[in-house]
Amino acid sequence: MEFSELILKRQSDRKYAPRPVEKEDIVKCLEAARMAPSACNSQPWKFVVVDDRAKLTEMADAAVGLGMNKFTHQVPVLVAVVQEKMNMEAKAGAVVKNKDYSMMDLGMAVENFCLQAAELGLGTCIMGWFDEKRIKRLLGVPRSRRIQLLISLGYPDAPTRAKVRKPLEQMSSWNEY
Repeated sequence: MEFSELILKRQSDRKYAPRPVEKEDIVKCLEAARMAPSACNSQPWKFVVVDDRAKLTEMADAAVGLGMNKFTHQVPVLVAVVQEKMNMEAKAGAVVKNKDYSMMDLGMAVENFCLQAAELGLGTCIMGWFDEKRIKRLLGVPRSRRIQLLISLGYPDAPTRAKVRKPLEQMSSWNEY
């Protein structure tokens, strides 16, 4: 698949077929995330894969709220993206430049994970709405860490939608703002 096709295929899927995801495919997605760039090669992430039905139910309960993320109850895999500590070089650069490089790093790793999933015919949805404390307890994530995102993973049970985006002229410019 051409890269331009892949970025059109990747979308936020909220309907999944009742079909398990092969462990080998999950590992391929994790490998893609692992190879993402990061500030000073800090790699400030840990992906916690959950495919146990009982834990999935509890995670889905913690992800649903105010009408959000109801679809998580049908997902065969949920992945918690934990923000780990940056290495000293990245931490120093973040202070000097007043930029949270670790959040940018997480974004790149998550996108690699999702693009790999799309290439494998899997669907994903990146979620920021969930009860973090509840999921941290469920997964044994240390209190000193943050779960920044959840990713649903499974076989989509809905067609790929046309993307609606701002026009190129509105989101970019040349040689000046």
